[in-house]
Amino acid sequence: MEKDISAIVAVITPGILQLLQQKRGLPLEQASELLYNSKLYAALEDEMTKAWRLGYPELYDLLEEELATGRITWPEEQS
Repeated sequence: MEKDISAIVAVITPGILQLLQQKRGLPLEQASELLYNSKLYAALEDEMTKAWRLGYPELYDLLEEELATGRITWPEEQS
């Protein structure tokens, strides 16, 4: 199952990086460093969090919240 999560994260990550570059005006290297060192990215890699089920625009917003406050407020589970 770990391989499946890695594949999903690999598909989601470019969208988050693109938004970081566009909205913050960062080069790819800086955007990558911000994302890969974040709590959000650690949560994406952890299958138990189910963070990978969110779309990359929502994940980007959660990353911005983490960068601003040091915290992530996860959305309620939608049924």
